[in-house]
Amino acid sequence: MTDTTDRRRRAPGMTPDRRRAMIVQAALPLLATHGATLTTAQVARAAGIGEATVFRAFADKEALLDACVVEVLRPDTVLDELAAIPLTQPLGDRLSDAASALLAHFDRLGAVLGALHAAGRPGRGRPGEQTAADAERGAAPDGPATPARPKPVGADRPSASAREESALAVREAVAALFAPERDRLRLPADRLAGLFLALLLPARPPLALAAPTPAELVDLFLHGALSRDPLPGADR
Repeated sequence: MTDTTDRRRRAPGMTPDRRRAMIVQAALPLLATHGATLTTAQVARAAGIGEATVFRAFADKEALLDACVVEVLRPDTVLDELAAIPLTQPLGDRLSDAASALLAHFDRLGAVLGALHAAGRPGRGRPGEQTAADAERGAAPDGPATPARPKPVGADRPSASAREESALAVREAVAALFAPERDRLRLPADRLAGLFLALLLPARPPLALAAPTPAELVDLFLHGALSRDPLPGADR
């Protein structure tokens, strides 16, 4: 009992941002299983902290869920994986590795968002709004009452500009994989990256920037990304 108490007392030594990040990381695996029915008590146990520490870091459970959504939408991990793909590999291997990394990223994203959607998120207003019940309660549905904070529900959600920046970063990372073949490309690298993402992830047009035209898809399918002309100076 003493060991557990001592371990939980160490949490306040973290900076607020580190404490929030630690709680979010503990919550994410549980969210994929429990969705919005996840309780702050479960998160506290997984993080090895007291439940009161969760409410010192987040206004209520909805604020924690919003922070989890923001975290799972961050492209940092997949960007690191794309940057680690060796450019010395053949283009086909590079793109296969990229496809695997991107699909794994969106599988993780889908697991969390799908669980939240399936379970429902009770007491939500429209994005950016706080319901009257939330304001009066000032507490999570499964936690102790806490003083209401001015931060509105939904304030942790990524903005449209943040989503666009993330999509742009992914496109640029994929475009960089075409660099060794830049003299042989039939289209600009950024356009090829958009087409590649549109084919790989057809339900996510922001990543592809613009939906490919039927003619572009047919041309890419029939003729590929590379010109048939050999590299300058290469033997014919």
